[in-house]
Amino acid sequence: MQRRHFIKNSGLLLTGAAFFKQNLSSIIPVAPSDQLNIGVIGINGMGWSNLQHALQCSGVRVVALCDVDENVLNRRRAELDGMHKDNSSVKLYKDYRHMLDNKDVDVVIIGTPDHWHALQTVHACQAGKDVYVEKPAGNSIGECGAMIEAKNKYGRKVQVGQWQRSQEHMQEAISFVHSGKLGKIRTVKLWCYQGWMKPDEIKPDTAPPPGVDYDLWLGPARKKPFNSARFHFNFRWFWDYAGGLMTDWGVHLMDLAVWGMKESDPVSVSALGGKFAYPDRAQETPDTLAALYQFEKFNLLWDHAMGIDNGLFKKDHGIAFIGDNGTLQIDRSGWEVMEEDKGNPPVTVERKSATGNPLRDHLQNLFDAIRNNNEKILRCSIDEAAQVAKVCQLGNIAYRSGKKLNWDAKSGKFTENKVNQEYLMAKYYNGYELKV
Repeated sequence: MQRRHFIKNSGLLLTGAAFFKQNLSSIIPVAPSDQLNIGVIGINGMGWSNLQHALQCSGVRVVALCDVDENVLNRRRAELDGMHKDNSSVKLYKDYRHMLDNKDVDVVIIGTPDHWHALQTVHACQAGKDVYVEKPAGNSIGECGAMIEAKNKYGRKVQVGQWQRSQEHMQEAISFVHSGKLGKIRTVKLWCYQGWMKPDEIKPDTAPPPGVDYDLWLGPARKKPFNSARFHFNFRWFWDYAGGLMTDWGVHLMDLAVWGMKESDPVSVSALGGKFAYPDRAQETPDTLAALYQFEKFNLLWDHAMGIDNGLFKKDHGIAFIGDNGTLQIDRSGWEVMEEDKGNPPVTVERKSATGNPLRDHLQNLFDAIRNNNEKILRCSIDEAAQVAKVCQLGNIAYRSGKKLNWDAKSGKFTENKVNQEYLMAKYYNGYELKV
């Protein structure tokens, strides 16, 4: 059997299973014609981690690095020399648009702040590149739709970095949810208690550090003076750039809830919260938030808190599918089922621990889809990730508007026009436009 057909058939077989081991293609030599050249935009955090794991896959070579901070760019270039044998062809860029002009780049990894995800994904698709973009898919509901449109229009493969879909124990647990053994599930609880997360102290505005192109970092976001409390990791806590803990960790957890329940659009959502843990620190997004989603056949409760680690089941994060026969609890370390006293039939599963390298496998899954020209085997396509990002955005919008909101899935809008006008689509500034 020819190699290409073998991998294609193997990928389809594994996708149809309840869960699957590391893809066979990661241990099969890749023909030179199937080599994929990687360019990375934003390499300070997850972009760098993604590249390190991508280079563990067969037939992958890095050819371009891009970052608006020359200090980060030069540091990563030096680190790359110590981990990858063939670096002679790696080119460095400050402006990602110049990197997209590089015909040698086949796949773009996007690890920039959230407010860049949609625009850079659209531009990469227009340039004929396949894409691995960090979560959340977009920083607004409207941006997520534009990303799907671009993927379809330009015929690209777009995988979103919700890598828990490639984690074996997550797949096992969701398969158990789908089996019906839990009985009727009326409530799903998600919690994210992150004691280590803390916004920066309030600091005065300053000039950008040497080597940082701050205007290029802002991009489509509104003009504001440079402030280190909003830069690098701390961008997460400001609405112009991200959606706080809800769209940071929350996307991963909400992904499992939406996947497990097979129902993507809520009927209504309300939220309460505030800056209760760190009222005197630099942040806009709430450090404490509770959101209630009403779906057609169940309720979903989201609960997050910075500065606290002791969440439900004494875990700092997790999802609980609460059924008539038992409760399935899952987190990144494993899963288990706790039986209801009156469960019928009785059901219990002793805790199963996490295994494998899901981030590497998630990237490998994208490479398999590209080489086989088969979007259907993607474990977290932009279509699926956009839906999850939308649900998270709904919770944030309910908090920001201070209202219980009704959502019309058919029109893709709230029933209140004023809320649609203010929150549905991110506003673009500085001459940037999101055109597919």
